[in-house]
Amino acid sequence: MSTSLHPPPSSALSSSLQTARLRRFIISSAKPNFNLNSHRSFPQIRASTGFSSSLDAGSTTEWDSVSSYSEIVPDTVIFDDFERFPPTAATVSSSLLLGICSLPDTKFKNAVDMALSDTQCYGQQGSDNKVSCFFNKALVNVGGDLTKLVPGRVSTEVDARLAYDKHGIVSKVHDLLKLYNDINIPPERLLFKIPSTWQGIEASSLLEAEGIQTHLTFVYSFCQAAAAAQAGASVIQIFVGRLRDWARHHSGDPEIEAALKRGEDPGVALVTKAYNYIHKHGYKSKLMAAAVRNKQDIFNLLGVDYIITPLKLLQSLKESVTPPDEKYSFLKRLSPQSAATYSFSDEELVKWDQYSFASAMGPAAVQLLAAGLDGYVIQAKRVEELFGKMWPPPNV
Repeated sequence: MSTSLHPPPSSALSSSLQTARLRRFIISSAKPNFNLNSHRSFPQIRASTGFSSSLDAGSTTEWDSVSSYSEIVPDTVIFDDFERFPPTAATVSSSLLLGICSLPDTKFKNAVDMALSDTQCYGQQGSDNKVSCFFNKALVNVGGDLTKLVPGRVSTEVDARLAYDKHGIVSKVHDLLKLYNDINIPPERLLFKIPSTWQGIEASSLLEAEGIQTHLTFVYSFCQAAAAAQAGASVIQIFVGRLRDWARHHSGDPEIEAALKRGEDPGVALVTKAYNYIHKHGYKSKLMAAAVRNKQDIFNLLGVDYIITPLKLLQSLKESVTPPDEKYSFLKRLSPQSAATYSFSDEELVKWDQYSFASAMGPAAVQLLAAGLDGYVIQAKRVEELFGKMWPPPNV
């Protein structure tokens, strides 16, 4: 994934043909790992798509229509098509490092090689400390290169093994920020991507109080989104499609069951509720919808700050004409004005603490959060194993 992160609306991320393999590798490795059993279905709201492979004179495209409401950000790690989708921001992660190391000629390979030859890391006592130092240096070197390619912010993944260690997260972010400072990357160009455990949210609050911008990810429940907003997180990321996938194959989550009973998609419903909470109560957080699976998802989320969108959907939006008589199909479904009229229960308006947070986490959020963390930890261990084999790098 990549994050943008200018004030919306804007444009989005892209890449070279050679790194298409890299994107496929990273997206497949980032999928949550949980068993799917019985199938469920639920209704969707329909909207016209008006697909056309060529543009009529004077017509606007669906891209033009939707990007006037939300910033549409390509779902890439590096840039799959620089010409069509100019990059605005990026994410650097363990999956990205693995992808870079798997391709011999990427522009970021030198950043990794330089990390593996760093003299400060070489001086660390013990192989584990050396590898950890190499890992941090590689993230920051690649992140620094990305800041030269994108006008927006670069989000740096924080080790998921620290997800339940508030002070460990804060310490890791301080270490990464110092490394960025050493290569003259200003903090306003940076976000730090932290899992939305209770400890991760507490760490976000501490960091934001220092002026360090955080990006809370793996949000699958209202309590996570509300607590993240109360913590002052700069960006809150909700995975729409993953909630839908869970709902199709599981039952027993009160939040999801309530959305289905209202005839709503559970992922879209959570984004809507979180957006309304943030805007009704004046929180500064920007909301990001990720894991969108089709154009209908995009249409149903118009007005949210950022929508992370697969390239095949972006291409379809670019190629699809919006006839003048169908402009009504593109409605801004989320707005501060509509948020002002949204009603919340007394239970939802609490000041969240660890107990109330744990009590409100339903089975979908618990399982999806655990699956996401497991995936990140596996990728981090693979990077460490690979760096252990690669060090010292040749020709540096």
